[in-house]
Amino acid sequence: MKKRHLLVLLLAAGLVPPLCHAAEKFAATADPAEAAKDPDFALQGEYFGETPDGKVGVQVIALGDGEFEAVLSKGGLPGEGWDGEKPRESATAKRGEDGSIAFEKDELVGTLKDGAITVTSANDPGLRLVLDRVERESPTLGAAPPEGAVVLFDGTEETAAKHWQNPKLENGLLTEGALSTEEFSDFVLHLEFRLPWMPKARGQARGNSGLYVSGRYEVQMLDSFGLAGLDNECGGIYKVAEPAQNLCYPPLRWQTYDVEFTAAKFDETGNKTANARITVKHNGYPIHQDLELPSPTGGAKKKDEIGPGPVFLQDHGNPVRYRNIWVVKK
Repeated sequence: MKKRHLLVLLLAAGLVPPLCHAAEKFAATADPAEAAKDPDFALQGEYFGETPDGKVGVQVIALGDGEFEAVLSKGGLPGEGWDGEKPRESATAKRGEDGSIAFEKDELVGTLKDGAITVTSANDPGLRLVLDRVERESPTLGAAPPEGAVVLFDGTEETAAKHWQNPKLENGLLTEGALSTEEFSDFVLHLEFRLPWMPKARGQARGNSGLYVSGRYEVQMLDSFGLAGLDNECGGIYKVAEPAQNLCYPPLRWQTYDVEFTAAKFDETGNKTANARITVKHNGYPIHQDLELPSPTGGAKKKDEIGPGPVFLQDHGNPVRYRNIWVVKK
C-alpha cells in the first residue's frame, strides 16, 4: 500500500452527512471552564503533521456524547496550506473508555490521545505518523485601535453604555443582540467574537449570531468549525458569497473579523449608482475581497441602503460573546 494514501484512507471511511437537522433547544455554555468539564472538549480541535505525501491538517469536531467527526485538509489547515479541494474527506468515531478516539480503515488505525493523532498499521509495524494538536490564534487578536478610532467596546461599562443601546455585559464581555447608537458610512472595523460550546447542536442551531455591517449586510457568525464553508456558515454572506475558505476556529476560541466597508452610492434623485462593497478578513485570512453587496441581507435592521447605518450583533438565541470592537471612519 502506498504511504502517500495513508491519511486519505484513514479518514475516508465515508463522507459524513451535513451537520444539520431541525432546530431545537440545545445546551450551550459561553464559559470555557464549564465546557472543560466535558471530556470531549479537550479532544476537539486542530491537528497538523507531515506525511510521506506532504503536510496535512485534521479538524476534529465534537458532536456530543463522545461522538466525533474528523475532517482532512490536504496541504495543511484552512488558511495555512490547505489546497482548497472540496469536498474534504471525513469520518466519524466514538471516544473509547480510555478517553482516546480510534479512526479505523482497513489495517490502519489513527488514535487521538494525549494531544496527538498517531497513525499505525497492523501490516506495517514500522509505520508511525504523528499529527500534533495546534492552537491557532488570529494575527489581529488584541489589535489596538489606531488614533482617531471610535472605540465601541473595550470591556468597560463606560464604552458599553456610551455606544450601545441597552447593552448587556457578562464577565466584561458584550452579549448578543447589541445595536450601536452611532451610525457609520465608509469605515474599517475590528471585532473579536467567541462562539459557545454546543456539541449536540447542528447547522444554524450551533453558535449562531451575525455581524450586520451598516445594519444591513450580515457577515455570518456560526460554529462552522470543520464544515464546508457555505454562504450561511461562519464568514459567509447570506445568498451572496461563500468565504474563500472556512477559517472558523473551534468553539470558545477567540476569533476576529476585520472589515473594510464602502457604502452604496446614490445620486441626487435617489437612484443607486454603486453597490456597497466589503472586504473581510476572518482570523487574519482574506475571505471576501472588495465584494459587491447588491442589497441588504435577511434580518437587516435597515431595509433601505441610503445613509449611514449601525453595527448590529445578531441575537439568534445562542450565547455568543464579543470584545475589542472599534471603528475607523473613512
